Amino acid sequence: MKKYLLTGLLVWVPLGITIWVLSLTISTLDQSLLLLPEDWYPDKFLGVHIPGLGVILTVVILLCTGLLVHNVLGQRLLTYWEGLLKRIPVVNGIYHSVKQVSDTLLSSKGLAFRKVLLVKYPHPEAWSLAFLTGIPGEVTQILDEEYVGVFIPTAPSPVNGFYFYVRRSDTRELDISVDMALKSIISMGVVASSANPPKPQGLHHPPIH
Repeated sequence: MKKYLLTGLLVWVPLGITIWVLSLTISTLDQSLLLLPEDWYPDKFLGVHIPGLGVILTVVILLCTGLLVHNVLGQRLLTYWEGLLKRIPVVNGIYHSVKQVSDTLLSSKGLAFRKVLLVKYPHPEAWSLAFLTGIPGEVTQILDEEYVGVFIPTAPSPVNGFYFYVRRSDTRELDISVDMALKSIISMGVVASSANPPKPQGLHHPPIH
């Protein structure tokens, strides 16, 4: 009886969580329909509510924004808009802090999460997955040795974690993708161990360059 119950849970728990996440995402994106005039709401002329129409509108808005910003006029409008935000004390700090993070994470020119590393954490005898986030400027000037900035995510939620400066010589670069590292963290090592069995010599990779 217990075996069948656990088997049923293994089938329905992932499916239920997947449906819940999709439902939450779609319902959130459907809020973009509120940008339309009330007379233009799809529910008005269709006579029925169709979930997901907001997703289409969101994608269209993002595409149009991207196309606009990629031309000269769009660049000028963006510069003017950001100039206005700079003049608002509280908004300026929030907007530019978020923009710096999003530019680093999402931009193809960003330096965040480009390499997967092993670092000694939480004690010298343990190794943890980390992401190279960049090489600090002012910090390197006051430290005797060469340090790098790393983000050490927590499992199973990689959006939380710790940011440290560690010695470059104390890091080891892994030959795996960022996606695989994130899957390993979210699954607490289950996915990585089944997809890429660990090799004993993995800890002897040369330091990052």
